[in-house]
Amino acid sequence: MPLYVYKAVTPGGLIVKNKVEDASKQSLLKKLKRNDLMPVSIVQIKNGFKKQTSQNKKNTVDIQDMMKNINTTSIFEKRGKDFTLKEKLNMKLSGNKKITNRDLIIFAQNFYLLKKANFNNIHALSTIIQSTENWRLKNILEDILAGVEAGENMYTTMEYYPNVFSYIFINMIKVGELSGSLTNSLAQAVNYLENSDDIGKKVKKILIPNIVQLLALIILLCVGSFVAIPAIEGVFEAVGTEETLPAITLGFVNFMNAFVRIWYVPVSIIAIIVAAIIYYINTPKGKYNFHYFKYTMPVFGKLIYLIDFSRLMRAMVLNLQNGMRIQDALEVGKNVVENYVMLSIVERSINNILMGTSWIEPFEQSGLSSSMTTEMLKIGMQTDLTEMATKLLEYIDIDIDQTMQRIMAVMPQIVYSIVGVVLIFFVIVVLVPCIQVYMGNFLFSAYGV
Repeated sequence: MPLYVYKAVTPGGLIVKNKVEDASKQSLLKKLKRNDLMPVSIVQIKNGFKKQTSQNKKNTVDIQDMMKNINTTSIFEKRGKDFTLKEKLNMKLSGNKKITNRDLIIFAQNFYLLKKANFNNIHALSTIIQSTENWRLKNILEDILAGVEAGENMYTTMEYYPNVFSYIFINMIKVGELSGSLTNSLAQAVNYLENSDDIGKKVKKILIPNIVQLLALIILLCVGSFVAIPAIEGVFEAVGTEETLPAITLGFVNFMNAFVRIWYVPVSIIAIIVAAIIYYINTPKGKYNFHYFKYTMPVFGKLIYLIDFSRLMRAMVLNLQNGMRIQDALEVGKNVVENYVMLSIVERSINNILMGTSWIEPFEQSGLSSSMTTEMLKIGMQTDLTEMATKLLEYIDIDIDQTMQRIMAVMPQIVYSIVGVVLIFFVIVVLVPCIQVYMGNFLFSAYGV
C-alpha cells in the first residue's frame, strides 16, 4: 500500500502529524474526517520505489496574481513545509470559520476564469487552493482535488458537503461535467450565486428594519399591558373616578393576563400545529403540495418558477449544444432543479418523448408557463430548438428582472402595512389611556364636576 504522511488539525486547534498506509489519498481524507480531524496536508512518501519531492509555492491573493505566478508546465503542491506560528494561529482561529456565500462566489469566479484559460481541473483547483484564505474551504477543495486526482468527477466529492455547496450549485457542476461544458456551467453557477446573494441582500434591506420596528412595537405592547395599564387603573381607583379605560384596552389586558396564566396551552397548540405541518411537508404528497404552493404563492411565486425554469432551460441548452438528444438533455438538465413540481413536469415530458408525443405539452398543461414560453418552444421544435431556447432565455431574463422590480416595489408597502396596523393598535391600546391620564379629564368625574 502507498505510505502517506499527513498533518491535521484537531477540534481543539492542535496540529497532529502521523505516517500511515492507506489505499488512496481520498480514502485517507475520509478516514481523517470521520475522526474529527481537519486535514492540512497529505503527502505520499512511498509508492513502490521512489519518494516524491516537494516544492513550495508563492501565495497569491486574486485571479490576476494567480495568472502571473502560475507555471503552466507543472503544478506545485505545498508539501512538507513546517507551518509558521501565524499559520498555526490562523488555522486555530478559523477552524470553525463559516464558509460564506462570498467565499463560494470567489471560488466559482476564479475556477471559471482558469477553465476559460484552458486549465485542466487539477491545475485549476491546485491554483485556487493556493490563494484560499478560509481554511475550512481550503480543506474541502483539497478533498475535491484528491477525488479528481483519483479519477472521480468534482460533483461526487461536493455531494459530501451539502451544508457548503447547495443542491443547485452541485448539480450545475454535474451538468457541466456530464455534458462536457464545465466552463459554461461555471459561468451559470457564478451568475446563480451572485443573483442569489443580490436578491438576499435586497430582501434583507427591506425586511430587517421593519421586523425590528415590529418587534419593538410588540415589546412595547407587552410592557404597556403589564406595567402602564395596571398603573393607570391604579390611579383611577385611587381618585375614585367613574372614567374607564377603552374597551379594546381592557380586552387586550384580559387576553394577556389569561395568556400568562395558561401560556402552556397556546404554546402547545402552536407547537403541535408546527410539528404537524413539518411532518406533512416531509411526506411525498406534502412536499409536492408545498412545492406547488411555492410556485403559486403571492408576490414570490412567479419569480421562483421563472428562476427554476430558467435553470432547466440553460442546462438543457448546454446539453443540446453538445449533441445530446432532447430526452437526454432533459434527463441531465433536471438535476439543476429540486422542486418536485418541476421535476414531475420534466418526467412527464420525458415519458411523452418515449411515447412519441410532445414534450412541451406538460409545461403547457401545468398552467405555470406563459403561452409565450410554450409557443417559442414549439416554434423551436420546427426550426432550431437550441437557438430558440437561447432566445427564450433572454426573454425569461427580462421577465425575471421585471418581476423582481415589481416585488421590490410591492414588498415595502406590504411590510409597512403590517407595521402600520400594529402601530395603530399600540396607539389605541396603550397611548390613548396614557393621554387620558395626561389630560386629567378623569379628575372632573372623581370630584363630581
